[in-house]
Amino acid sequence: MEKVEFTQGILAIQPDLHRFAYKLTADRDSANDLVQDCVLQALDNQEKFTYSKNLKGWMYTLMRNIFVNNYRRTVREMNIMDDNYSINQQYQIEDEDADRFEFTYDMKHLYRVIHSIPEEMKVPFQMFVAGFKYREIADKLGLPMGTVKSRLFFIRKRLKEELKDFSA
Repeated sequence: MEKVEFTQGILAIQPDLHRFAYKLTADRDSANDLVQDCVLQALDNQEKFTYSKNLKGWMYTLMRNIFVNNYRRTVREMNIMDDNYSINQQYQIEDEDADRFEFTYDMKHLYRVIHSIPEEMKVPFQMFVAGFKYREIADKLGLPMGTVKSRLFFIRKRLKEELKDFSA
């Protein structure tokens, strides 16, 4: 398939790509970003597409894979607190500065509080902190939106009580 035909094919299915991206993300801006990432990746990998294949199906597969990879990256970034905690703790041992000790103590306390949250409540909380909206969390976890809202309310209330010493 020539580059011109390939590009015209992508332009022809762009409205379908936008609809599919919106179904995945449930957010217009995120959907636009996803379509842009998908088109860029398709143009970069045009040689991997053969004429006998279905362009729309290939583009949907690319988009779904990009979405899944972005979601997994977000989850990994949420779990980076574990890694930062151990790095900060090792750094603290080497540096006896009082401010660093206080920071490490605060991080340790924060770490304990967050990880004491029950798992069924922690996952929606992590997704909310990562920027997901209530509707997106409910859809991805298969929960009613009211359940998601109440879990987040109870987590906020618990964190507010347990972390009241951190407020200024």
